[in-house]
Amino acid sequence: MGSATNVTTILYGTTWDDSTLLEEVKQANLELEREDGIKRHFRYDWQEVGRYNPDYVKFVQAERQRLGEEHPLFRTQYALLPITHGGGFLSRQQIALVLGEHHRQSQPEGKRTYIAGVDLAGEHEPEMTGEDAPDNNRGKGCDSTVITIAEVDARLPSLGGQATNPSQPLLKVVEQYRWTGTPHSQLFTQMTDILKNVWNCRRIVVDATGIGQPVASFLRKELGSRIIPFVITSKSKSDMGFELLSFINSGRLKLYKQDGSREYKETLFELERARVQYRPNQTMNFYVDPQEGHDDLLVSLALVIQAAKGLSPRGAKGWLRES
Repeated sequence: MGSATNVTTILYGTTWDDSTLLEEVKQANLELEREDGIKRHFRYDWQEVGRYNPDYVKFVQAERQRLGEEHPLFRTQYALLPITHGGGFLSRQQIALVLGEHHRQSQPEGKRTYIAGVDLAGEHEPEMTGEDAPDNNRGKGCDSTVITIAEVDARLPSLGGQATNPSQPLLKVVEQYRWTGTPHSQLFTQMTDILKNVWNCRRIVVDATGIGQPVASFLRKELGSRIIPFVITSKSKSDMGFELLSFINSGRLKLYKQDGSREYKETLFELERARVQYRPNQTMNFYVDPQEGHDDLLVSLALVIQAAKGLSPRGAKGWLRES
């Protein structure tokens, strides 16, 4: 009916990527505007809305600080800019933000709070399909088990002269352990000792995908509720990727200072080689091409960020509480 009478069609919303209908129509309208000067596209990003709502400006500025301007969610929902389908997961600038100035540690210092992310190596896992299948593009054959230890620092990083949200503390990676080709059964005692007796980690998120489930159960039996199993699916890995980006962009994730170790070099390699795929349903997958290497250290970094959930500063001395 509308086509027969040439009615005006209005499309509105926010675009995810340049393949969506809304973005295609927008580009077509902009092209027509350049030809005849008749305005057809109307854009109201957060700055335009903020001219009439100061409270909204404060909210979006806090989100920009938390996520970073290049975060996919900030670009699409607030800046009204589409994202590309894929490519490199991190830019050189983002990788530079991860590089810290603190030294690597072999043991805890004082009464500080430590958390851990544990990525478990696959051990001939059966193929899984469907929506809840593990979204795991890591290479086969030389998979590693990785433990990342991070200090939850109540001293906040600052970007552009402004302190970050006090409910979002800084995570300082202080130690990394990696075992390649070692069966989980041979690592139980060592992993338990590291997490419990050496670092006394407050919270530990463990990859409980596939063969990781019994390992996570064993660790939970030994360490109690501080162990949090994390099953990697398409949805959960996407959420994990978005949160990893938010910590990187806001300067809240710092790797220890260059020490020449294999763990440090491999971490930088994985950060540099990591790829991203953005899906039409507004989810993502991040990975290292199996032909180039693995992403065990990268995933362990993402898991340690999951372990930071609910921990926030309490008091000037940096004590933490669970919220």
